[in-house]
Amino acid sequence: MTDADLALRLQRLEDREEIRMLVALYGQTVDDREIEALGELFATDGVMRSQDGVMNARGRAAIIEQFHGRFAVLGPSLHYTHDHVVTFDATDPDLARGMLTSHAEVWRNGAALLAAIRYHDTYRREGGRWRFADRLLKFFYYVPVAEYDGALGDRNRMRAYGDRRPADWPEGTPAWERYYQR
Repeated sequence: MTDADLALRLQRLEDREEIRMLVALYGQTVDDREIEALGELFATDGVMRSQDGVMNARGRAAIIEQFHGRFAVLGPSLHYTHDHVVTFDATDPDLARGMLTSHAEVWRNGAALLAAIRYHDTYRREGGRWRFADRLLKFFYYVPVAEYDGALGDRNRMRAYGDRRPADWPEGTPAWERYYQR
């Protein structure tokens, strides 16, 4: 192994740790309502969106404005992360992608809700620091606590908006469909 190989491996470890910190800070800044710090986690032209289209903002100012709207109906929240897979772009040392599993407990419109989320991220080093270039939320469920026990067996597990909508995953994903078409 050459010194250059070792330096690259060390840089990737440092990059991976900085990206993990970025993800952890996202949950904390959302929960603490540190709105300006939240904006700084995104690239200048970053995108924050959800699979269902409810969230869709491009650029820091739009992302901050979108979160102001979210916070208008949210009370206290707790976001916590689980597994995080990060892959680096083979040709661009300042680009990486990730998939993160997460849960959230929220108070929304006067009710306690639970959510299971997958974040599909693109990270870009900008200004010497890793930031979200694109963050896409996909929900396994988003349900009132009182409906949790009955919701998991129902495809319509998206219940945060006063109606029942299909969950973003796993039903309908290519792997799920392939498995159940056997």
